[in-house]
Formats: sequence, C-alpha cells, structure tokens
Amino acid sequence: MSVEPRVRQRLEPDQRRAQIMKVARALFGEYPYEAVANTDIAREAGVARGLINHYFGGKRGLYLAVVRQLVTAPSPIADDLPNSTVERRVTVLIDRWLDLVERNASMWLTAIGSEAAGRDPEIDEILFQGDEIATEWVIQAARLTEADECVAELRAAIRSFGSMMRAASREWLVRGAFSRSDLHVLLTDTLLHLLNVTFPALCASRRATR
Repeated sequence: MSVEPRVRQRLEPDQRRAQIMKVARALFGEYPYEAVANTDIAREAGVARGLINHYFGGKRGLYLAVVRQLVTAPSPIADDLPNSTVERRVTVLIDRWLDLVERNASMWLTAIGSEAAGRDPEIDEILFQGDEIATEWVIQAARLTEADECVAELRAAIRSFGSMMRAASREWLVRGAFSRSDLHVLLTDTLLHLLNVTFPALCASRRATR
C-alpha cells in the first residue's frame, strides 16, 4: 500500500487521537484489515508510529476503537427529530441511519461481517452496545420514554429489529437486492408495524398471562 506522508502538526492529545482515528477509519474502510499497517496509518496521519501504540495499544486496539466509534457513537441520529407524528419521526430516523451506513459502507460491512461469521467476540460486544443505543433512538423517536411494564418486551423487539437492519443493509450494499429507497420503505414500514401493532400485542399477551 502506498500512502503519501503528511506534514506533522503540533496538536493536543485529544486532537491527535481523533486525527489518527480519522485516518484509520478511511484506510480500514478502503483496504482489508490485514493490508493496513501501523506505518501506513502513522504516515498518512503525520505522526510517529509509536503514538498508535501509545493511544490505542496497537493496530487491533485502533481498529476496535474505529468500529466502536462507527457503531456506538456515530452521530446525533436521534437529535432534533421533527416535532411531528411518530411516522414522520421514524422516517427521519431511518433516513439518517441510512446516511450513516452509506457514508461508511466499507467499515460498516467489515463490522457486521464479523458478527455474521461469529468469530470476533469483541466486535460482537461493540455491536451489542450499538443495539442498546439504537434502541434508545427508536424509543425516543416513538415518544415511548415512559413505556409501561412491557418495556422489556419493547426493548427486545427493537433489538431484534436491529438485527434485521444489519441483514437488510447487506442486501442493499453487497447484493444490490434493494435500492436505498426500497430499504427505506422496508425498514420504516417494519418499524412502524412493530411499534403500532406488534408491541401492543406483546403487551396484551404479557398481561393475559399475569
């Protein structure tokens, strides 16, 4: 891999760490993990190679940090949703999520590919954390923050929907089975059905067995 070196700049530690992660995110998104070396990342970021070990403990730690940033803290997807109907809020939420995935398609597929292969427990843990965050997004979008005694069922249903989102994103990005607009319809309609039909049915079932 040929990477042009950048001129080194004096930055604060947090800025330097963010700079390294930005470069790593781009390189890991473009090349397989095995093809990216610490020297490539350091050269492109304009830092000494030892800083990668200093901040992240090595390439593996840096890679996990990049995946964690993408999956668990990518952007304020649920911030400033329109003060409108749940249908409109969910539509915007799904659209923002698709923006995120489309901008980071290679890294996203790398992360969820590890999940599909079932071979990386550290990535699995990051994806689990991402599911919890995405669950909060949906609850916020649906204005269900004060959910009743069925909150456990609601969270389980939304996490299950999250697994479907990842599988559907592979159909879009890898197989081309869906266009982005197709996927938006699928995810929006499925999530609204979950909120408006499935969740009340789950709640009724729980109450009936009490």
